Amino acid sequence: MQIIKETLTAAANGPYFSGIIKKPDPHTGLKRLPAIIVIPGGSYTHIPVEQAETLQLAFAAQGFQSFYLRYSFLNEHRPLLPQPLIELAKTIALIRQHEADWFIEPNQIAIAGFSVGGHLAALYNDYCHSRWLAKSSGCQVDSIAINAAILSYPVISPTLGFPKTTTALAAWTDKPDFYAAEQHVTAANVPTFVWATADDNIVPATNATAYVAALQKKHIPVEYHLYPHGPHGMALANYLTGQEQRMLDPHVASWFKLANNWLHQILL
Repeated sequence: MQIIKETLTAAANGPYFSGIIKKPDPHTGLKRLPAIIVIPGGSYTHIPVEQAETLQLAFAAQGFQSFYLRYSFLNEHRPLLPQPLIELAKTIALIRQHEADWFIEPNQIAIAGFSVGGHLAALYNDYCHSRWLAKSSGCQVDSIAINAAILSYPVISPTLGFPKTTTALAAWTDKPDFYAAEQHVTAANVPTFVWATADDNIVPATNATAYVAALQKKHIPVEYHLYPHGPHGMALANYLTGQEQRMLDPHVASWFKLANNWLHQILL
């Protein structure tokens, strides 16, 4: 197993991505593995690194070359968007650039976003085929493509209940409609897995529902699970990512097995 870390800018303590790379077991006959990039939450002010690493390890245990992205934060770029999307594009392009030495199947790359990371994942799903994103990241369009997306309790639109204030929104963007992901779904979007909890009081589940409806309108394959109860930010909903009782729920925790099965159906 190899642990890698690639910086995305020259800034000290700036954006980077980290990866867990495994050489495929020769007994399986596989020479390369699918890849997944975890995009953590954190209100665009930070990322919970320990949680990101735990999610990364969970996907690695399911047979993925797994990565997480530490993208730019609000105190590093104003307005913030689209800088994290550019960094995600660069990450995916670099992963493809290293596909041989990192044992990655280049047509089996997924992203998994959580909370505001889900906002980035949804927007990336919308825009990864766009020329503006390729140009902004200095990459070719085909090098930044993805094959599947997972959205966990995602922010979808800055006008659907998060952020809570106009001041916070202004720090995100001066073009809120451009970053309302449900408004920019096209026939080019990739298959998407979405889950949320109905009584999330931080990011309303109407975000997830709006994006699912937009995907359905464009006939994009989508699997959606709306669990009846659970606070925001449950991650794996078990002791690996939460110690408080309210963050533990075996029913909600089923999302990971469901998503893993779905990923293998979509990618393999």
